Amino acid sequence: MNTIKDTIKSLSIIDFSYDLPDEKIAYFPVEPRDSSKLLVYKDNQITDYHYFELNEQLPPNTFLIANDTKVVEARLIFQKSTGSKIEVFCLEPDQRYADILTAMSQTGSVYWKCLIGGAKKWKEDTLVLTQDNLELRVTKIDTSKNPSVVLFEWNDTSLAFAEILHLFGKIPLPPYIKREPTQKDAAGYQTVYAQKEGSVAAPTAGLHFTDDLLERMRINNIHTHNVTLHVGAGTFIPVKSDTLGDHEMHAEFIDVSLDFLKSFLANSTTKVCIGTTSLRTLETLYWMGVKAEVNPHISFEEIIVSQWDAYDLAQDTSVENAFNSLVNWMKEKELKRLLVPTQLLIAPGYQIRTVSGILTNFHQPESTLLLLIYAFVGEDWKRIYSHALENKYRFLSFGDGSLLWKH
Repeated sequence: MNTIKDTIKSLSIIDFSYDLPDEKIAYFPVEPRDSSKLLVYKDNQITDYHYFELNEQLPPNTFLIANDTKVVEARLIFQKSTGSKIEVFCLEPDQRYADILTAMSQTGSVYWKCLIGGAKKWKEDTLVLTQDNLELRVTKIDTSKNPSVVLFEWNDTSLAFAEILHLFGKIPLPPYIKREPTQKDAAGYQTVYAQKEGSVAAPTAGLHFTDDLLERMRINNIHTHNVTLHVGAGTFIPVKSDTLGDHEMHAEFIDVSLDFLKSFLANSTTKVCIGTTSLRTLETLYWMGVKAEVNPHISFEEIIVSQWDAYDLAQDTSVENAFNSLVNWMKEKELKRLLVPTQLLIAPGYQIRTVSGILTNFHQPESTLLLLIYAFVGEDWKRIYSHALENKYRFLSFGDGSLLWKH
């Protein structure tokens, strides 16, 4: 019997492509942020607004979920005496650390998985960066795989690795932006509500928000509630395999408090998430709850959601039951917060359960983000994207955005 999982695995990624001319890509953000255009898709109708009008497009009392991750300066540039450059891009912690928070808090040394630009130029064992009396040494540990594992060591053990990156690194703009980051990018490629360091890419749907817009929404009793998903570079990489079944999702860490889960359960109004990362976090929580409902004493390792779990588990659990089961599981484990990886893949055929609306940018062709949008609005994604292309919307990370309501 052909299952939903079998159907999704057989999806041809070429069917999720579209022509994206270079002139449609935003290479710089607009100012002010909330002057970005906002496409609203509701009841099969498409209308055009701007983000500063968002408070009028959301129902009063909307429960708005934001990803408060903060982008770290993950690009380290080493200039050799010959003039050539080697770039070490800090992708994710080595598996010897339980989570990204633990890895970011390491002092003196840390192992990290990195992408190496100009790897053939790296002949010596160790690269060195200096700043005043501070020295950062980077040593190759395992380059047999991609990403490589490197060892970072620094001589001031009072500094955590997050602080080292802040001192030596650069903001990692998306790979299609072929320019050096400017001083403005340090703030412009960061949401105004960013708090927890750990992402190597911004949750771009949140880049349109200003403090003024958030305040006007609060007046309408629309409040943001924070979750965290530390965005990895794999999120934005186009699927390279012919079919989805051969694509492996990169694991990304989510960080969610018990208080958030209780607030989510207590609020019965319209729920809208800011960005695909917030949605993946919420849907991951749902599936963790499904597992906890089946086995209230499930182990920490078993409750983690892998790429295909959502298609193998029971499909009829209510959101309320799932979240209640997860709350009870956390109480049994005496946990105030969850810090776990997720590999959840949301693709056509997946049923969105936790929200009725999503604020999101316009994504790259043949990306898992575009597959998620298809799951949210169905075949109409093509009409939405065609409308945006024909009406001078700006695409990708610094581009304009949309408010999409579920069918």
